[in-house]
Amino acid sequence: MVNTDQAAKLAGTTRVTINAWIAKGRAIGLPRMQRGFRLPVWQFEPTLWDAIPKLSKALGTLDGWTLLAFLETPHGGLGGVTPRQALEQGEADRVLALASAEGL
Repeated sequence: MVNTDQAAKLAGTTRVTINAWIAKGRAIGLPRMQRGFRLPVWQFEPTLWDAIPKLSKALGTLDGWTLLAFLETPHGGLGGVTPRQALEQGEADRVLALASAEGL
């Protein structure tokens, strides 16, 4: 996990942009007890980066915890692997179809 400043460095942008991305479902941000967010660093990998906003839309949520739970929970429709693992293995279409079926 990284904070918004660290995420901005990874993405080559600003903290303000990272916060906007979180608000739009472009990035997964988990609210901190204080102010700010923690972000899973793996979401900035190319195989996941393009899928995050599509997942947010398919699931019908901008909530970071909901997105994270979907991505990190093994799914029977994916042979027991997590959606994150399936994305890393190039199975974006299958993951997005599952997300659409489970959308809120």
